[in-house]
Amino acid sequence: MANIPGAVTDPSRVKGEEVRFQSGSDRIPGYLARPAQAGSYPGIVVIHEAFGLVEHICDLARRFANIGYNALAPDLYSRAGGPSDPNDINTVFPVMFGLPDKQAVQDLEAAATHLRSLPDATGKIGAIGFCSGGRHTLLFACSSSKVDAAIDCWGGFIHRATPDNETTAARPTPVLDLVKNLHCPLFGVFGVEDQNPAVALEVELKTRGAAAGKDVTTKIYQGAGHAFLADYRPSYREKPAFELWSDATSYFATHLK
Repeated sequence: MANIPGAVTDPSRVKGEEVRFQSGSDRIPGYLARPAQAGSYPGIVVIHEAFGLVEHICDLARRFANIGYNALAPDLYSRAGGPSDPNDINTVFPVMFGLPDKQAVQDLEAAATHLRSLPDATGKIGAIGFCSGGRHTLLFACSSSKVDAAIDCWGGFIHRATPDNETTAARPTPVLDLVKNLHCPLFGVFGVEDQNPAVALEVELKTRGAAAGKDVTTKIYQGAGHAFLADYRPSYREKPAFELWSDATSYFATHLK
C-alpha cells in the first residue's frame, strides 16, 4: 500500500454514496462524499481521468470530505459508456476524445448545482480534475460562472483537440484559446517530466492568463511526470504527491472557506 496524502484513517468521519442528479433531460450518476459531522461546507467537483469514475477518484472525493468539503465526482461517460478496457489506450482514446465539450460543461454545471442544493452547502464551489479531467476543469472554469476556484492537474490536450487535429466536432475550440474568458482563480499543475501537457504549456497558460488579467497560478513539480497523484498506477510519486495535496488543499481553503 502506497503512502498517500490525505488518506482517510477514520472512515466514520466520512459518508460516501452513489447518487444521481439532473443534467438537462438526463439524470446522471456520480459519487458523493460528505463530512459525517453536521456543519456548513463548501463543495468540490472532482473530475475523473480518461479512464472514467474509478475507485481512485471516489477515494479522492472522500479525502476532501474528510477535511470539510462536500465532494461530488460525476460520471461524465455515463451516457455513451466508459472504455471497455481502461488498461488499453486504444479503447480509452475514442471515449475520451468523443465526449463533447458542450456536454461535459453541462454535466459539470449540474454537479455544481447539485452541490449547492445540499442542505449544509455554503454555496462556494471548487473543481479539480486530473488528466482529461484537468482539461475539463480548465474548460469548465473558462465556460461557466458556476465555479469559484479551479485546479487543473496535468490536463492534456489543452492546446489541440487530438494528436492529429487542432479541433474536432466534439472539441471545437482549443481550451487554451478560452483562457481569456476564465471565470475564477485557477491553479495549473504540471510535472517536470510530463509530455502531455508539456512543461512549455505551463508558460503558455500563465502568459495567456496574465494577458487577459486573470488570476492564474501555475507550478511545475519536480520529480514528477503525468498522473503523479494516481497512487494506483506506476506513475505515482510520493514526494510531489504530498506537495500537491498540501498546495491544493491550501488553495481551496483560501478561495472556498
